[in-house]
Amino acid sequence: MKKTTKFLTVAALLATGFSGTAMADEGFSIGADVVSSYVWRGTELGDSFAIQPSLSYTFPGMGVEIGAWGSYAIEKNTASAIEGNGDYRYKEIDLYLTVPVGPASVTLTSYSLPNDTETDSFDFSSDGINTLEVSASAEFGDLSLLAAVFVGGNDYGNATYCEAGYQFYEKDGYTASAVVGAGDEDYYGDLEGKKFAVVNTGVSVSKDRYTASYIYNPDTAKSNLVFMASF
Repeated sequence: MKKTTKFLTVAALLATGFSGTAMADEGFSIGADVVSSYVWRGTELGDSFAIQPSLSYTFPGMGVEIGAWGSYAIEKNTASAIEGNGDYRYKEIDLYLTVPVGPASVTLTSYSLPNDTETDSFDFSSDGINTLEVSASAEFGDLSLLAAVFVGGNDYGNATYCEAGYQFYEKDGYTASAVVGAGDEDYYGDLEGKKFAVVNTGVSVSKDRYTASYIYNPDTAKSNLVFMASF
């Protein structure tokens, strides 16, 4: 889901991309990441290589950013957390608006999971393809904090998620970060009805445009090793 890639860069997913209080460059920005698999908040959503393009615009003098982010699996999944079968090539298109508020940022994200049977890109009904999330993030030196809650559309019972990332190493062009995140277990975990659980831990190491992340979900006892190249 939106910014996963940047989540990964901060530490196995701060994507991610995602956030903090530093003001982005003004004007338009485009980019793309290639990932060995798509892991979002401790859960693998696509088990093939994926291309993840992004487009954004930051308003001059305001720091307000509006943008779009997507993930397109190259092959059909052998297993899919979303569809529950292997006959599905995962794709996602997210729209977001980020507004700086004092030392933090507030983001409204529309996660969209289009498929062959539902074609309305702006269907926000309870059984539609879109989910709205409100999140807040902040950075304090090497520490990054995130809190998020689903608020509309196919809202998964208003599931919440909290995450902390910390960059603990920077030398010879390498940076390394650690992350820990917790969320509603009935959405982010193993569906056994617990209310809240640690669902995302990991370490990421980056150099230049490349990042490798080891991600472990303590609630499902599943781990992933993800490689990402950013362009």
